[in-house]
Amino acid sequence: MSKYILWFLLFCVLIISPFIGAVSLNFNDVFTSDTLEHSIFFDLRVPRVLFAFSAGSILALSGLLFQTLFRNALMTPYTLGISSGAVLGAGIAIKLGLGSIFFGIAAVSLFGFLGAMLTVLLLIYLAKFLKHSHFESLLLLGIALSLFYTSALMVIFYLGNTMQNDMLLRFTMGSLSIIGWTHPITVAVIASILFLAIYLYRYELVLLGTSDESATLRGVNTKKTTLTLLIVSSFAIGTLVSISGPIGFVGLIVPHIVAKLHPTTVNKRIVKTALFGGFFLVLCDTITRGIQTQSELPIGIVTALIGGPFFIYLIISRSKK
Repeated sequence: MSKYILWFLLFCVLIISPFIGAVSLNFNDVFTSDTLEHSIFFDLRVPRVLFAFSAGSILALSGLLFQTLFRNALMTPYTLGISSGAVLGAGIAIKLGLGSIFFGIAAVSLFGFLGAMLTVLLLIYLAKFLKHSHFESLLLLGIALSLFYTSALMVIFYLGNTMQNDMLLRFTMGSLSIIGWTHPITVAVIASILFLAIYLYRYELVLLGTSDESATLRGVNTKKTTLTLLIVSSFAIGTLVSISGPIGFVGLIVPHIVAKLHPTTVNKRIVKTALFGGFFLVLCDTITRGIQTQSELPIGIVTALIGGPFFIYLIISRSKK
């Protein structure tokens, strides 16, 4: 299949996705105000598609960023435990029953961001004790942190009441079910900030993808650049996870697919990765809404079913080199 046909099909999925769901929509009624179809389309379906597209872009760009900075094809915020840290932070806020803290910012979002950021800082600190050639050890540290965070979350789940546990369950499985435009617009703005940050540092990323020494010789402040990009990415992931819960493997799959379709330098794949990530998650979300079941299939299950075998394939292919 030509890569251009694939891009066209993904774009078509983006267009038809708002019309797919448990309730069938009449095309004429959709654009007639004061109808149920109009409300479903513009208050539920279209915001959800925007939310899925923006979330997919964040996950894909974060995966591309981590794989480039750590020069490891298996590195993503999900595999390094950053998403799990954000979930644990959100879980603590839920358990404490916190609402808004500063300037109307939701405590769940703030704690999710702090959980992601603390995990990044911890990984950066632990990375100092690893040799540059042993980034696989950093991956193992991330997996260990994920297991620790999961255990801590289970303790919160055990101590929580029914309402708190229902909210925690939503986070652990991942969900794109939203109502209205508040969350989609918020995530879209954050996705734009992440994209802009990565795009502004696109040439530095090319050098950092080779080696820190090469980047330093070219005048790049490697520590400042790496920390800046990791903070912006962690902010994006932490906020997204606090809203949708963890959605795994998108950051792992998409950068590799884009690299196969467009084998160029990383600076020329940033836009394509953002778009493909958005299209991919919209496709996964369309599948969850298209399957007629008693309750909607969580988006995290779909991405895990696709990403799990892909993760195994990457490990096997890397071991053969």
